Order: sequence, then structure tokens, then C-alpha cells
Amino acid sequence: MSSRRPSARATGRRLAAPLGALICVAAGLGGCGPSGNSGSAPVVGLRGQAPAAAQKLGFPTFATKNTTRVGGADPIADAAAVARAVYPATAAASRPPAVALVSADDWGAALAATSLMAAPLRAPVLFSHGADLPAASADALSVLAPTGAPAAGGAQVIRVGTTAGPSNLRAASVQGPNPFALAAGVDQLNTRVRGRASQNVLAVNPAEAQYAMPAAAWAAKSGDPILFLQRDRVPPETRTALAARQSPHIYVLGPPGVVDDAVLAQLRTLGDVKRIRGPDPVANSVAFARFNDGIFGWGATDPGHGLLFVNEARPLDAVAAAPLASSGSYGPLLVLDRPEPLPPALNAYLLDVQPGYTRDPVRGVYNHGWIIGDQNAVSLATQAAIDSDLEIVPVNTKAKPSPSAAGQTP
Repeated sequence: MSSRRPSARATGRRLAAPLGALICVAAGLGGCGPSGNSGSAPVVGLRGQAPAAAQKLGFPTFATKNTTRVGGADPIADAAAVARAVYPATAAASRPPAVALVSADDWGAALAATSLMAAPLRAPVLFSHGADLPAASADALSVLAPTGAPAAGGAQVIRVGTTAGPSNLRAASVQGPNPFALAAGVDQLNTRVRGRASQNVLAVNPAEAQYAMPAAAWAAKSGDPILFLQRDRVPPETRTALAARQSPHIYVLGPPGVVDDAVLAQLRTLGDVKRIRGPDPVANSVAFARFNDGIFGWGATDPGHGLLFVNEARPLDAVAAAPLASSGSYGPLLVLDRPEPLPPALNAYLLDVQPGYTRDPVRGVYNHGWIIGDQNAVSLATQAAIDSDLEIVPVNTKAKPSPSAAGQTP
């Protein structure tokens, strides 16, 4: 029997690291050797007599008992590694039907494209630079060898606001003159391939990326579209997409300083509206992790989840990490405000959902953390603190009431 422990309280532009090293980091796959990075990537096959063998095997830099790091120097490398972690591509069954290609210069298009990871397309995002494919993305695409998505006419690549991609792969395309139109276009594609429009919609202000980042994980898991607002208005493209639905449930992510209350009043003419908010990006991500409204929201107020940790200074890492939230140990994306230390609000949340056991930890449930980015994004000390907060611990048998879902305001 398990129980909860009582609560105690833009994109980098450097060249991507070699894809093979990052795959070992993210997925624990064999076949990696020394990378020439002075031990910054794990090495498989070391013998016990080798100097610093434990560190070179990836402990604790890339893995601890409760965390795994995807250690790219930029989101392009992280996206390639995550795609290989989710799709090992050792057989047809472990290849994706399609991949989404988005320019790393287009945050809005990238965020909207995360919903393509949900069924039936199951398409992880890889990044281009406009019409060019960085080496990490090109290598990942070659190894993944998408099988083709029947729901999208057999497309192997879905280009979202970009012309990048090999000419020998079948492609579908979503284009638009601005981020609002691109987000609406992704929504239209999902509606077509799923045969129905989602009645739940996430609405964010893409100009405030740190507050919008947590939407990526939920969209990848649920397929609910992400549509875009401005701080003081509802763009016409978003209004049209909402009006095409019958009284949708609209969830606005962020406090009034990100999206005005007046905008919520405009949205209420189109559907039911709820705001999910925190006073800063860290608290905002925790509020979304806790939030639940029927079939919408993580409702992660108890142990037993996979959690993603991303630095707010690298918003595209949220897009890169999103496929990890839609497979394996599903769970929300949490935002850090700096490489270290672990923010107090996030520390308190992790302690609140920390697993516990009364008799035998084997009978418990467990949390697991995915650390996204190198130590410039999340330090080793912060990774160790997260590992400690995720550890299953003994607790007394006195029941503790579960906290109610937080973050919702009318």
C-alpha cells in the first residue's frame, strides 16, 4: 500500500551535439562510444578498471535514480534526442507515422505543432532553420524513417510554417501568414484527421513564452489545440477557430498581466472560459500541473507521474520535450527560472506529490523526472535536488487529505 508523503512546505544557436551521444542520454540505447566531449556524454562498455568509470557511464551527470537528462546544448539537439527516445526506430513498430518539421526561429508555430504528437498522427517535432535542416534533425529524420500517417494521406513529414525537409518523403503542409493563422491551421489539420473538433481548447499569449510553455506537454498528450491570444484582444483567426465549435471549453493559461480580463470577457461570447494562472512562470506551471476540470488537465496532485523540467530561458525545450509527456510515464511540464537553485514553489510542489510507503516500497508508486538541456539550463545541483524530492520515502499511516486542484479562477 502506498501513501503520499505529507507536504513540507529562446533558443540557443550553438551547433547541436552529435545525435548518437544524445540518444544514449535520452533513451539509454546501446552503441555509444566516447564523443570527444571530455565525458559530457555517457559511454557504453567501460570496464571497472577505467578511470572515473561511474562518471563516464553517465552518473550522476545524465542519470540519477529518479531522473534522466536529455543533455542537448540547444533545443534542436534536445528535440532530436527526445524523438529517438520515444521512437527507438529499431523496427517498424517503433517508428513514428510522421514527424513535424518547424523552424527553430518560429516559436508560435513550434508550440502549436505539439498537438500533432497526439493520436492519430503521433508526430514528434524536429527543428529546421528555415529551409535548412541542422545535422541533428537530419540524422534523426533519417534514422526515424517515418512510416507514413494514413490519417494524413500517408504523409511522413508535416511541415508547419517551413519549407524544410527531404524531397523524397511524402509531405503535408500547414501554412499561414502569422502565428495566429498557423495555430488555427494546425487545429484544422487535427480536426480533419481526427474526424471531429476538440471541445477543449488551450489559449495562450505566445508573446509571453514562459507562461505558455506548459501548454506544449498537455497538447502533445491530449491533442487539444493551442490557439493564440494577444494580451488585449482575440485575434480574428482565433475567433474564427473558436466560433467553428459549439460552446467550447476555453482554458486561458496565464495571469491577467499576460492575458487581460477583458479578453476573457470577449471569449465568453464564444464558449465557457476558465483561467489557469500563477503569479510567475514557475507558479504558473505548478498551477497547470495541479489543474483538473473533468477530462481536461493533469490533476497531478498525487504521486506516480513522469515530470518534465525545462528552463524558461529556453522555451523551445518545452516543444522538444513534449513527446515525453504523451508516452511512457505521462505527466506535466514544470518550468524553472534559472539553472539553480530549485525554485521554492517547485520544491514545495514536488514534496507535496512525493511518493511514500507504509510497509514496503516495492508496493509503492514512483515519480520520474526528465531534465531537459545541459547544465547551462539545469545544473547538476538542481538535478540532485529534484532527484531527492522524487524519491519514495517511508511515511506514517495517518491519512492526509489530498489538496484540491489549484490554479482555477473564474
